Amino acid sequence: MATWESEDLDLDGLLTHIGYRGDLSPTPETLAALHRAYTTSIPFENLEIMLDRPVLLDVKSLQDKLIRHRRGGYCFEHATLFAAMLEALGFRFSAVLGRVTMGGDAARRPATHALLVVEFDDGRRVLCDVGFGRGPLEPIPVEDGVEVVQDGWRLRLTRTSSEGPTGIHDEWTMWQQQADPDGTPAWVDRHVWTLEPVHPIDFAVGNHYVSTSSRSPFTMRPFVQRFHADRQDTLDGRTWTTVAPDGRVLAQRDVEIGEIPRLLADVFDIELGAPDTAALLESLSRLPAMRVDAVAR
Repeated sequence: MATWESEDLDLDGLLTHIGYRGDLSPTPETLAALHRAYTTSIPFENLEIMLDRPVLLDVKSLQDKLIRHRRGGYCFEHATLFAAMLEALGFRFSAVLGRVTMGGDAARRPATHALLVVEFDDGRRVLCDVGFGRGPLEPIPVEDGVEVVQDGWRLRLTRTSSEGPTGIHDEWTMWQQQADPDGTPAWVDRHVWTLEPVHPIDFAVGNHYVSTSSRSPFTMRPFVQRFHADRQDTLDGRTWTTVAPDGRVLAQRDVEIGEIPRLLADVFDIELGAPDTAALLESLSRLPAMRVDAVAR
């Protein structure tokens, strides 16, 4: 059995779903195009948790949910499916875990963000972050101080080295540029991570925590994102926000519970069946009647 279950992957079905018809050789150009197609085609969402169902990470279940039923997922689902595709195409890569900070204290955040690092024959390494819901559109070179601008979305990586009992320890930080309330551009640390490889079982452990722990923000309220080259939409609880590539908030409002099924379909390209819609509305009715977008991710 392949490490990431690529033997169970319907590669043609996935490529059709994300609208990719290009070259499939394991090159930097192919990876960039696949990453862009994937991140702009499949939404980020945690609705299975709101529907009181387990989040499954086997490739057959992921294909059934994300492709056949045109749903989305969160980082462990996206990274696992993307890893199966990379494995099927012959890319050399490893999985790593990060801590989502968004300006907070990394030491107080669990390592529950799934990432992939691809290495090419010339030694170059790039970070693939297909499961954050806000890009990047394409992989980012794993180089200290590198800064990229992808269709206006500005990100950078930095490395911090420290000496510990086992030697030198390198920790990487991804930064994203967003706008302060007055519109001033500001850099915010998005997540920290190391190059220590992990395995599918490590994704399974993190997935269990994120989908079941009362301390996980994803068990507290629905969180849905759709990423486009020119904007990103987020439904955080009952708050719908649209941001521009430079981080400016273009629109934000609280929505009524009854609006949410149509919002999911029209903005996030997620259409639930009647039973799931009814169950989701019931779940949403139990949310506090307050803005929840300030809850930490």
